[in-house]
Amino acid sequence: MKRVEYPGPIGELVAQLRRMPGIGPRSAERIALWMNQARDARPIEIARAIQAAAEGVRPCMRCGFFSVGELCEICGDASRNGQLLCVVEQATDILPLERTGVYRGRYHALGGRIAPLDHVGPEQLRIEELLRRIDAERPLEIILALGSDVEGEATANYLADLLREKPVSITRIAQGLPAGGGLESADELTLSRAMAGRRKVEL
Repeated sequence: MKRVEYPGPIGELVAQLRRMPGIGPRSAERIALWMNQARDARPIEIARAIQAAAEGVRPCMRCGFFSVGELCEICGDASRNGQLLCVVEQATDILPLERTGVYRGRYHALGGRIAPLDHVGPEQLRIEELLRRIDAERPLEIILALGSDVEGEATANYLADLLREKPVSITRIAQGLPAGGGLESADELTLSRAMAGRRKVEL
């Protein structure tokens, strides 16, 4: 006996939803059915929003944060403190720091971290762009706001060694972050204390 399945369009929607991180088969099925059946689902509006985000949002050409133009809102803000440059792993790490309200400098997202087991080396990260920014903008302090896991430590040590000859002070945010954790999992108070308690990197 032939097994009955959902019609093709729903099956395709389930398959596409399953590609999303954290969405398993059952969750994908529930979301697809909700979109198809719920009166207030507004699937067309959802589809338009996804399309608009995919087509209209790009990495900031300077710092790597999300932007709808060449420069993001942060890089385009002339009131930011250009003497401070905070280096993070991913663009998604910037917003948690912004929400603390204690940092008014600029950012640079590396696009990842050094992870040899995942075949990610310095050449795959936005390190050359960082060096060019330092030479052009001449900040007084580079804040390394990287994760406290093995890869984060390795990346921080690599950057500290690379920047040793630059005329800048190199600091790391205080280790108020949980060991092995990243910025995205920390609450605002922890991030605020970590930023306020950053320390100078010993060279």
